[in-house]
Amino acid sequence: NDKLVINLRELGHVLRFITEGKGSQSRILIILAEEGETTQQRLTGRLYIQPGSASEVLAKLEHAGLICRTSREDDRRTMDIRLTEAGRQSAEEAMERRNQRHQEMFSCFSEEEKETLRLLLEKLNTDWERRYRDGAAEHKHGHGESRCRKKGGEERHHRRPDHPQE
Repeated sequence: NDKLVINLRELGHVLRFITEGKGSQSRILIILAEEGETTQQRLTGRLYIQPGSASEVLAKLEHAGLICRTSREDDRRTMDIRLTEAGRQSAEEAMERRNQRHQEMFSCFSEEEKETLRLLLEKLNTDWERRYRDGAAEHKHGHGESRCRKKGGEERHHRRPDHPQE
């Protein structure tokens, strides 16, 4: 079991690196291309990021001319976000890169192995969603664990009481 957890943790780090993180500019552009116009609140909920983090990335995208943000007439606190034409082109390029990356990521597997892996991951995901749903639903930012060194330099992880379990 420990080796499984270690491998999953390592895959998580690699996956986050190669997908540029949860709130990357590319990911936001792709979501906007898929959904069309959306609100900042809905976008932060979909990405599981803090509103401040979203504001920072959205400001960069707006400054680059890739998105437009406008206040709603009926509620000035709500910002509608949509792609500009340049943003649409960038989103298409990002989707192309994402599709190529997805092909590369699993190129070491045969089609049969991919299907087996997919089924196992779905089973694990369903089980963990059922078991840990409450903690995972509340987890929005940060890792919820602190690291300590045991004798011998080995890392130990423990949950902080102020953070829900992942």
